[in-house]
Amino acid sequence: MKTTPLKKPLNLAVACALALGFASGVARAADVQSPGEHQLWNNVSAQVWKNASGECWQNAYGPPPGNNECNPQPAAQKAAPRVLAAAAPQRVVRKVTFDADTLFDFDKAVLRPEGKTALDAFAGQLGGVDVAAIMAVGHTDRFGSNRYNQALSERRAASVKDYLVAKGVQPRSVQTRGMGETQPVTKAGDCLGRQSAKVVACLQPDRRVEVELTGTRMQ
Repeated sequence: MKTTPLKKPLNLAVACALALGFASGVARAADVQSPGEHQLWNNVSAQVWKNASGECWQNAYGPPPGNNECNPQPAAQKAAPRVLAAAAPQRVVRKVTFDADTLFDFDKAVLRPEGKTALDAFAGQLGGVDVAAIMAVGHTDRFGSNRYNQALSERRAASVKDYLVAKGVQPRSVQTRGMGETQPVTKAGDCLGRQSAKVVACLQPDRRVEVELTGTRMQ
């Protein structure tokens, strides 16, 4: 007895049964979890469905929020290094008035120890300064002739320059000038009378050396 004619119907029945089973599996997977907004398609084992290229299946709303295998966290980008602008040079202008009685003995132009200490403090402020110019100006009180006082003021200014140069200041940066008794600090009528200890003490502000510095400093 031949059974050959039954093979095709039987094969067709098996194929239909498999197709129905697959469809029901898909239906069950869809019943288990239907993707809403920002969800992925999962199978019945709660695993994300992927295609042959390893890409995740997702709905039309795009990847789900948060970081996962289908929505990896982007690699952190290194912040660009900050480039600090170089500080602009700062102009330095400093004027210091030294008491001539501190720098020198009365009627002398040789620096006293106290005078050297005062100039040391001034020289210490020059660190980090590109010195453009230093002007040392000598002054005297009114006692003595104009000619004598002019020469004394010049010698005292020169003594200050020599000491600063010995401390490392470039000679070409230091200029000197003597003004004699022409620019007193005291006012007319302040120290009246002939030369005496009291009047000489009163005129002390007039006996001075003014040192003015100009230059630049980097901040």
